[in-house]
Amino acid sequence: MSDKKKVLKGFKLPSSYTVLIIVIAIMAVLTWIIPAGAFVDGVYKSQAAHPQGFWDVIMAPVRAMLGTSPEEGSLVKSTSAAIDVAFFILMVGGFLGVVNKTGTLDVGIASIVRKFKGREKMLILVLMPIFALGGTTYGMGEETMAFYPLLIPIMMAVGFDTITGVAIILIGSQIGCLASTLNPFATGIASATAGVGVGDGIVLRLIFWVVLTAVSTYYVYRYAGKIQKDPTKSIVYSTRAEDEKFFSLEEAEKIESKMNGKQKAVFVFFVITFVIMIMGFIPWPDLGVHIFDDFTAWLTGIPGVGAVVGTSLSAFGTWYFPEGAMLFMVMGILIGMIYRLKESTIASSFIAGAADLLSVALIVALARGVQVIMNDGMITDTILYWGKMALSGLPPQVFIVLTYIFYLPMSILIPSSSGLAGATMGIMAPLGEFAGVHASLVITAYQSASGLLNILAPTSGIVMGALALGRVDLGKWWKFVGKLALIIIAITILLLLLGTFLPFL
Repeated sequence: MSDKKKVLKGFKLPSSYTVLIIVIAIMAVLTWIIPAGAFVDGVYKSQAAHPQGFWDVIMAPVRAMLGTSPEEGSLVKSTSAAIDVAFFILMVGGFLGVVNKTGTLDVGIASIVRKFKGREKMLILVLMPIFALGGTTYGMGEETMAFYPLLIPIMMAVGFDTITGVAIILIGSQIGCLASTLNPFATGIASATAGVGVGDGIVLRLIFWVVLTAVSTYYVYRYAGKIQKDPTKSIVYSTRAEDEKFFSLEEAEKIESKMNGKQKAVFVFFVITFVIMIMGFIPWPDLGVHIFDDFTAWLTGIPGVGAVVGTSLSAFGTWYFPEGAMLFMVMGILIGMIYRLKESTIASSFIAGAADLLSVALIVALARGVQVIMNDGMITDTILYWGKMALSGLPPQVFIVLTYIFYLPMSILIPSSSGLAGATMGIMAPLGEFAGVHASLVITAYQSASGLLNILAPTSGIVMGALALGRVDLGKWWKFVGKLALIIIAITILLLLLGTFLPFL
C-alpha cells in the first residue's frame, strides 16, 4: 500500500463538535474580509465593520443557546435561542429513560421483529412517506429527535443498521420539508414575505413531494436490502458491536414478545404522548382549523374551571418546544407511576435518560453559533446583496437555476428555514418578477435548497442532532447520502425548469 493510501485510510473526519467549532471560526475570519452591511427598508447600506474575534467565537455557542447578543455592554434576549430545542431534547431523553426502565420497548421491538419477519423492508415503505407527510405539512424537523432512540433499535433488530434508522426519519422528514406544501415555517413565511398565497405553486410542490419521496424511499430501501443480505456492506459495520451495546440491543428470540398488563398500559400512554405532540405542533390555525382555539377559549373561560386549569393553557396548533418539553416531562413521570416504579427509580431513570441526550442538546447550540457569528459580524445581508446583484436581469430558466444554486450555500449559512425565508424572500421574489419568474417558483427553489441542506449541512442542528443520536459520523453519513443528494439536485433542477414553462403549476 502506498504512503498516500495509508494516509487516506488513516484519515478520520473530526467529531461533530470540532467540525462546528471550525465552521464558527471560519465565519469569524470572513467577518474580517466581507464588508459589513444591512438592508434598511429594503435598501442595502454599508455599515461599519463588525469583525468577530476570539472572544466572539467562544461566546457564539453560549449566545446561541441562551438567545442573547451583546449590546451596549449587556446581554439582550433575542428570539433565536437554542435552549428551547435543547431542553426539549433533554426531556425526551428523560421520558425514554423511564419508558426503557419498564422494559416495554424491548418487548415491543421483539414483537415488531417477529411480525415483520421476512418482510422487514416494508417498515421503510410505510414510515418514510409518513415522515415526509409531516415535513410537507408542518415542517417536521427538530421534533423528530424524539423518534430516533425508538426507531434505530428496531432497524438494527430486524437486520439493518443505525444509518437506516437515521435515514428513515431524517431523509423522510426533510424531503417533506424540501417539498413543503402547507409548511408554515417555510412556505408560509416565504409566501407572506413575497406577497403571494400559500397555495400558489402547490401543484408543482405536490409533484416534488411524490417524485422525491418515492426516489428517496427507494434509495434507503435498496441500501437496507444490501445490508440485510450482507451486514458487512454497512457503512457503519465497524461500529456495529458498539452500537448494539449502546442501544441495549438483545436478540429478539431471548425477549418475551407478550406484554404484561402494566406494559400494555405504558405502551398506550407512550403512543398517546407522541399523538399529543404531533397534534400540538401542527399549526391548525394556519390550516384554517380553529376548533382547538375555540375549545381552549371556552374551557379557560368557564368561571372557576379556567382558574384551576390555567388561563395560560396553550391550544393545539400553538405549541412549540416549551410545551413539548412539558409533555414529555409529565408523561415520563405518569408512565413511571402507571408501572408502579418507586419515586426514586422514576427520578434516577429520568435523569439518566436526559444525560444520554446531553451531547445532542449541545450540538444544537454549536450549530446555531454559526448564525450568531454571521449576524453579529453583519455579513449575512452583504452575502444576500451579492446574490441579488448576480441574479438580476437573467432569462427565466437561467434565473431559477441560479436562484436554486444561490440558496444552497445560503442554506448552510442560515440553516433556519424561517430565518432564511424572512431574510431573503423580500429581495429574491421581486428579482424573479423582473426575470419573468413567478414568486411562487422562487419560493419552491428556496425551500428545495433548504430541505436538501437539512440532510447534509454540518451547520444544521437537525442533521447534527440526528447523527449524534444515531452515533453516525458525519463523514460516513455523507458517504451514504452523497449519491442521493446529486439525484435530488438533478430532479429539482428539472422540475424547476418545468415550472418556468408551465407557470400554472
